[in-house]
Amino acid sequence: MRAWFRLVAGAVCSASIVVSLTGMTSAQNTPPALTKVVFSLDFIPLGRHAAWYAALAEGFYKDEGLDVSIIPAQGTAQVIQAVESGTANIGFVDVPSVVIARGNGSKLKMVAVNYGKAPYAIFSLSKGANVTEPKQLEGLNLGSGAGSFTPKVIQGFMTQKGLDPNKLTISNVAPPARATTLLSGQIPAIEFFVMAKPGLEAGAKASNTELRTLLLADHGLELYGNGIAATEDYLAKNPDVVKRFVRASLKGWKFTMANPERAAADQVKYVPTLKPEGIVAEIKVVTDLAVTAETRKNGLGWFDPAKMKANIDFVEKYVGITGKPPAATDVYASGFLPTPPVMP
Repeated sequence: MRAWFRLVAGAVCSASIVVSLTGMTSAQNTPPALTKVVFSLDFIPLGRHAAWYAALAEGFYKDEGLDVSIIPAQGTAQVIQAVESGTANIGFVDVPSVVIARGNGSKLKMVAVNYGKAPYAIFSLSKGANVTEPKQLEGLNLGSGAGSFTPKVIQGFMTQKGLDPNKLTISNVAPPARATTLLSGQIPAIEFFVMAKPGLEAGAKASNTELRTLLLADHGLELYGNGIAATEDYLAKNPDVVKRFVRASLKGWKFTMANPERAAADQVKYVPTLKPEGIVAEIKVVTDLAVTAETRKNGLGWFDPAKMKANIDFVEKYVGITGKPPAATDVYASGFLPTPPVMP
């Protein structure tokens, strides 16, 4: 009888050990929880934003231990507000806006630049103003927006080129109406970000004419465009998270530029209202902004501190800064780009 009890007790003990070891193994195999990151776009999701969604769909963020949520915005000012308030942790903003915001007390800093070339463009028609050279800005009537600082950027560019900015007439045309006013001949030229080019080209073709695109960056405008930014506080408390986010994002950019159709399919999973062919067209446009002589040499996201200082000087001189102009090191933070770099 005692032998039987010893046999049962031994079996129970062995089973307990097995269960315990199984529980330990299960705990050891459980992956660590992903770190949540909220990322704000600069606008509603469009084809130009495909790289961020490709980084999600292809698992680049997950591979870095991140659970990324992408939220829309209605312009850079809203992005800055979202990041400053903590609604978003990281934002996609343009360098001139960060410079202006820093003068107003913002604590945002750029950690990577995705658009090595600024996207400011002048659009006209071959049967109209046919603007192909900066000198044609003199005497031009340009549709732009009241309250936007883009006209000041264009006028500053003209001054740098030795042109008279007072000879450029600015007509207030709301963004939704600009394409119609141009294609109908109501106004000879409009300004828009160059990402509008595919849609305007299609409209021009339907009107039996050709679109002319003057990208200021191709004619000497030395301004950076959009990039990745976060507050000083978030950077100080979460440096590794930001580094992982930047690395995964730049992988998404590299993947998207090399595989535009696949990236378009990835984005449609999250934004089903977009058309793949439209996404691919915008990817080609932003590729031209992202792949420059600088990024071919130093990797995607790279920026030159000296050029950042020149950007601040340009904004201060031609656009205007409320309050004290920031130092260059107030506008950017080094050390967040991946090593080795993500080459285009």
